[in-house]
Amino acid sequence: MNEHPFLAQAREVVGQANVLTQDLAAYAVDWKEKYHGQPMAVVRPGSTAEVAAVVKLCAHHRLAIVPQGGNTGMCGAATPDDSGQQVVITLGRLNRIRSVDPSNNTMTVEAGCVLQTLQETAESVNRLYPLSVGSEGSCQIGGNIATNAGGVQVLRYGNTRDLVLGLEVVLPSGEVLDLLRGLRKDNTGYDLKHLFIGSEGTLGLITAATLKLMPLPSANAVGMVAVTSPAKAVELLQHMRDAMGERFSAFELMSNPIVELTRRYFPALPQPFAEQHDWYVLMEVADGGTDAALTADFQAALEQALERELVLDVVITQSQAQAKALWELRDNVSEAQQQDAPNIKHDISLPVSQVPRFIDEVSAELATTFPGSRLFCFGHLGDGNLHFNLSRPLGSDNTLWLKNNDAVNAVVHAAVARFNGSISAEHGIGQQKVDELPRYKSALELEVMRTIKRALDPLQLMNPGKVLR
Repeated sequence: MNEHPFLAQAREVVGQANVLTQDLAAYAVDWKEKYHGQPMAVVRPGSTAEVAAVVKLCAHHRLAIVPQGGNTGMCGAATPDDSGQQVVITLGRLNRIRSVDPSNNTMTVEAGCVLQTLQETAESVNRLYPLSVGSEGSCQIGGNIATNAGGVQVLRYGNTRDLVLGLEVVLPSGEVLDLLRGLRKDNTGYDLKHLFIGSEGTLGLITAATLKLMPLPSANAVGMVAVTSPAKAVELLQHMRDAMGERFSAFELMSNPIVELTRRYFPALPQPFAEQHDWYVLMEVADGGTDAALTADFQAALEQALERELVLDVVITQSQAQAKALWELRDNVSEAQQQDAPNIKHDISLPVSQVPRFIDEVSAELATTFPGSRLFCFGHLGDGNLHFNLSRPLGSDNTLWLKNNDAVNAVVHAAVARFNGSISAEHGIGQQKVDELPRYKSALELEVMRTIKRALDPLQLMNPGKVLR
């Protein structure tokens, strides 16, 4: 079979070693191993200029482009189809930190930088880049931005959208849109960067970003509490916000089944309490000053919660090692579920006040409709984001269980709509939810989105089949 002329031309741009046509499995399947594709090639550009040149070649040959970062996404947005006619452009070689400006509290970085590297770079100049997700050791900032990643610090610092001041984007035409401005105030027309944040690579290819930095807290305190119910957790959230104010940065709800599952696959992790409870909350506060002063305030607030019978038991860590161990209990949840069995995942958001009623009603409905199924509920209660995942009954067949995917989604997502929530809080739409989106967005919303897509990508080459049909 004759080789497609694109391949030779791409090699001229990025070099022979950076156009891959064999052994592409790592680029052709998503992290959950749910979606499998077959790309024509994987191209690894090393600069924005090379990205632009490759995109122009794809446009010339009418080849669809699938942008890919660390490939840690949860909805298949970075996975090609099986046509053998799509080009994966992976950005791991664009990993330079272009500048750090502590006085302006910004850093400008390329899209292939690993999130943990950015956290460490910020810390080296006594600053904080607060985005924190379970995959931070391998996910890349371009993918974080393209999916508007959330994570455990959203309560205080917001989603990725709130942490981006400027972008550099290669448009589907191959033109480079330079929006790299480190300004907090720039009221000069449409704020174009927000078109690309959360667009999942369907409007352009993010190559660099100017990010906000924060003062690095000199003190932090971590604690875990047991509560009787999500309703008590919501009461506790309000109490802790009132008591700790802006120092309050994370509030993670975890059901007992998800804690026990995680400890089963990671047995070195701590058992926080002597006896099991139905629900737990992991929380963190951070501030200037000393650990001792902050911990004293944190402890006082939790003692008040005990007196008000908002919590059943409390553990406050006494060292960074203990704090790290508790956070690993939360950070390893997804990996534990991945090892346990295929599960039907939901990344939903609700008004915080409605979370307890949602959990009660939908848990009961799922238990009746899918007898023996195992519900694993956890998430960022502080911002109303739940991961509401249903696993097969013990002893049942994995393949047969996954045939319930659409039926389970119908129950959960219909309830989300009743509660005025969202079917995607932080993972995006990708290909997993693309066919469901029209049921939860108005026809006018979808048409405005399609109008933007047609204007920027008239050839419909950027990540087709993701977000919009």
